[in-house]
Amino acid sequence: MCGIFAIFSKDGQPILPRKFNTRPESLRQVATRQSQKQRHRGPDFTGVEIIENHGVAMVHERVCIVGVHTGHQPFKSQDGTIFMIANGEIYNYLEQSAEIAKKRGAYQPKSDCNVIIELYEEYGENLFEYITGMFAIALYDTKTKTILLARDPFGIISMYYGEDEYGNIWVSSEMKCLVGVCRKVENFPPGVMRIGKAGALKEKRFFQQNWQSRIPRDPTDLSVLRQTFISAVRSHLHCDCLYGALLSGGVDSSLVASIATKIIRETDPSFRLKTFSVGLEGAPDFKYSKMVADYIDSDHTEVYFTVEQGIDCIRDIIHHLETYDVTTVRCSIPMLLLTRYIKSTGIKMILSGEGADEIFGGYLYFFNAPDPEQFHEELVTRVGNLYLSDCLRANKVSLAKGVELRVPFLDTAFVNYAMSIRPEDKIPGKLNCFEGIQTHRIEKHILRKAFGEGYLPDEVLWRQKEQFSDGVGYNWIDTIREHASSQINDEEFARAAEIYPINTPTTKEAFYYREIFAELFPGDDAARTVKRWVPRQDWGCPEDPSGRAQKMHENKTEGKK
Repeated sequence: MCGIFAIFSKDGQPILPRKFNTRPESLRQVATRQSQKQRHRGPDFTGVEIIENHGVAMVHERVCIVGVHTGHQPFKSQDGTIFMIANGEIYNYLEQSAEIAKKRGAYQPKSDCNVIIELYEEYGENLFEYITGMFAIALYDTKTKTILLARDPFGIISMYYGEDEYGNIWVSSEMKCLVGVCRKVENFPPGVMRIGKAGALKEKRFFQQNWQSRIPRDPTDLSVLRQTFISAVRSHLHCDCLYGALLSGGVDSSLVASIATKIIRETDPSFRLKTFSVGLEGAPDFKYSKMVADYIDSDHTEVYFTVEQGIDCIRDIIHHLETYDVTTVRCSIPMLLLTRYIKSTGIKMILSGEGADEIFGGYLYFFNAPDPEQFHEELVTRVGNLYLSDCLRANKVSLAKGVELRVPFLDTAFVNYAMSIRPEDKIPGKLNCFEGIQTHRIEKHILRKAFGEGYLPDEVLWRQKEQFSDGVGYNWIDTIREHASSQINDEEFARAAEIYPINTPTTKEAFYYREIFAELFPGDDAARTVKRWVPRQDWGCPEDPSGRAQKMHENKTEGKK
């Protein structure tokens, strides 16, 4: 993963925002200065392309993962007329490279994202039918003056869109590059492309599935579920640098680490995956992550932090996350501290388990779902909002330290299969009919059952969901809540609706995060890019997003019953 930044002038002659008119500056100077604000995303190389007679600037901040020595961007077509910057990984690029070679003769891509240009030349805006992966791209065709902007189906990769007062288009991986110079800023929607000339872009959805609008009726096939996920993990392992895996001791990250180990040992029987867990002394996750590490024989490291160290990171994490959502702030701080340690070991890519709770209904508040239909509708909502919460956290926290994080559970083919399973087979806390048997009440039951033999110890496979910010140590949430609340007095909090009419904070903790955010990212547009992650209060769930706040937390679903 990397950072992308681009300016597309409305009429081909760049007029820079007035902020920069005190001294004459070139388009290159403005673009490189603004992109520098996200250089942490790409510490290995900065590439710049200025298309002067078109008023286009492209900057790429690179962390080298695939095609380490050949993949510097911006890319350009062989005839020099198409330019592109991309952030992400195209997991089927070898297959697409082979198809390109059949049509064009010898073809050796400079990196995985390089194939996007050739696919654009061949298929135009339909190129997204041919690639799978996580991506944010900005492409410019000088022949037709066409701009193409796109983001992957689930928003794994961050991407922001802005317009300045003259109608020029600004695109970046992080909002901080746009705030202050654009009058309009928005979080670019996932599964969408915008294409056309500057000032006349049309939005088109390239990812549209039946499960997004209908209640699925397909029964579970455990063997298909298992093989589809194994294929997803396999596709995510292509890497030209050191890599490892996060290991919380929950079923999601543990399955990823276990499957990855089995796949790599097909060709290297002595391989030991480097795994990492984080927490306070005595954190619940450490017990279970060690069980998994011993079971799969990984090279495991436990990283400890103190509450004080975590609290010291609050402002820093809001700067990197670009959100004031309570859940995201709480769980991102331990992850930031862990990522900093991982970076110090020389690892540049890390596997993780994000996405499973959204596609299988793993959060404990799903026990309150009134019926399978509403359960599925909530899954669709959660998957659709991943780019505002879990994906935002995973992408920005890891790249705050120049580490790429990959999420096999959000492989497009796997999501499409898992989300096409009838909700009766997935809903927790109900007596469902699954293969004629009364199913277990535990959340993510079918995922656990699909990997019931030889992948994980039973104590981990059937362990109840422990949300990450709880699993790192129960004292973490309690103390950060107390600290944040202590920073806001009653008089300030009484004026919350007046001070922050957009997404008004309802707790002092939320007010404190919002206050820091407003200082770092002023303006209503910035505030509107944030969506709060809260359980369904209309289902009788408490507002606090901690898993411990849910009544199902106390091991009521532990074990294969």
